[in-house]
Amino acid sequence: MRNSIDRQNSAAVAVILTVAAALCAGADDAAQLSEQDARGALRKAVQFFRHDVSGHGGYLWRYTADLERREGEGKADTSTGWVQPPGTPTVGMAYLSAYQYTGERCCLDAAEHAADALVKGQLRSGGWTYKIYFDVGRRRKYAYRVDEGDGFNTSTLDDDVTQSALRFLMRLDAELGFENERIHDTVTYGLEHLLEAQYPNGAWPQRFSRPFDPDEFPVIKAHYPESWSRTYPHENYTAYYTFNDNTIIDMIATMFLAAETYGDSRYRDAAIKSGDFILLAQMPDPQPAWAQQYNPEMCPAWARKFEPPAITGNESQGVMRMLLTLYRKTGKQDYLDAVGRALHYFKSSLLPNGQLARFYELKTNKPLYFTKDYELTYEDDDLPTHYGFKSGSSLPVIEKQYKALVDNPPQQTKHGNATERKLPQPPAMSASLTNEARKIVDAMDERGAWGEKGRLRYHGDNDPATEIIQSSTFARNLDTLARFIAAAAAATP
Repeated sequence: MRNSIDRQNSAAVAVILTVAAALCAGADDAAQLSEQDARGALRKAVQFFRHDVSGHGGYLWRYTADLERREGEGKADTSTGWVQPPGTPTVGMAYLSAYQYTGERCCLDAAEHAADALVKGQLRSGGWTYKIYFDVGRRRKYAYRVDEGDGFNTSTLDDDVTQSALRFLMRLDAELGFENERIHDTVTYGLEHLLEAQYPNGAWPQRFSRPFDPDEFPVIKAHYPESWSRTYPHENYTAYYTFNDNTIIDMIATMFLAAETYGDSRYRDAAIKSGDFILLAQMPDPQPAWAQQYNPEMCPAWARKFEPPAITGNESQGVMRMLLTLYRKTGKQDYLDAVGRALHYFKSSLLPNGQLARFYELKTNKPLYFTKDYELTYEDDDLPTHYGFKSGSSLPVIEKQYKALVDNPPQQTKHGNATERKLPQPPAMSASLTNEARKIVDAMDERGAWGEKGRLRYHGDNDPATEIIQSSTFARNLDTLARFIAAAAAATP
């Protein structure tokens, strides 16, 4: 009897193993994706996004699947492009990166097409605002550099608008060997005006349009105001020294890239000068961190009605990461020491759930919130939903990087000459990369579009859309396909 049972068990095990092997083989077959198929999908996606989605080379944030309705941070049409990420610079950079990974000429052509849209949108003040109008009638309201008219001429550094445009154009300028005169001239014009917009203390404003009087912006250290209004004062804050939405942090990164791309020491000097402003802006004890914005007296100040004078747990984390970058690039000990003090302060200021408050009251360090009626409060039970009043904590990651630099200070190198153009290195082929690329190819429709469930945000509650196309998804998927193609090509003998 036992032998019979053993034989039955053995047979059952054999069947199970056979089925499992078949299933594994099927999974492997399903995961397989050839380089040629991936290239075909990439070309199809680029063709669709450039020729069907783009308007005059510009891109928005979201579209209905039929492309009938579209938006950036607001309703838009086919004659409008968005600069604010994830708009035109984001898509343009995705094209450029895909070209560098794959050598597919259609990607470079699409990148140049997006760059041409940005060239048309550069303001006479040197930067960009959130959107670009391509319609002749609406263009007259703006002082676009390529046009004759006079109008709105305020460049925006908030939300990485001007910075993202310049970083994409700089990388494309280098890829083209600095031979495209329109792109190169746009970059150099923009960078020169950004140097002029930097304050004597190294900061930048949220927006700028004309030269400032340096006497109105003395170089002094940050300090606590004797008092501050707990009701919104309705002041113009756009000229304030601004960390909000990582404005100054994005400017420093842009200036370092400019220095590396063009070998002009003025850009590196501007980045370091801005790093020194970070040191000036670090508040004294008991809160050695940073505010979202400072007035010319170097006191934390109001911005919008839900952004009070306070220590910020959100933007301060970006400041600390940039200080570590500055230390790596310069070896200046003050940058590292500033991070150490801020880390100690924030670790003692964590909320019970492990998050950081977006705002800590000056001196008392009590978390500050707003009610839905925009009244300041210490309670968090009636918060507006459009803004993050609590932030995730990256303190463990920042502290790990900080300690690594304490233990192993960076080796300094000489600077001044433009660096050689660096192509992205192909990633190693992996099952996860293959599976991810396979899913992306399978999710593409017959047009070359990646649709997904969602709704447009600025078309009212009655918008019937159930499927949308997003520029952020396109850029992410294009990058994955390009990396897979590069990995497959590198793995081919």
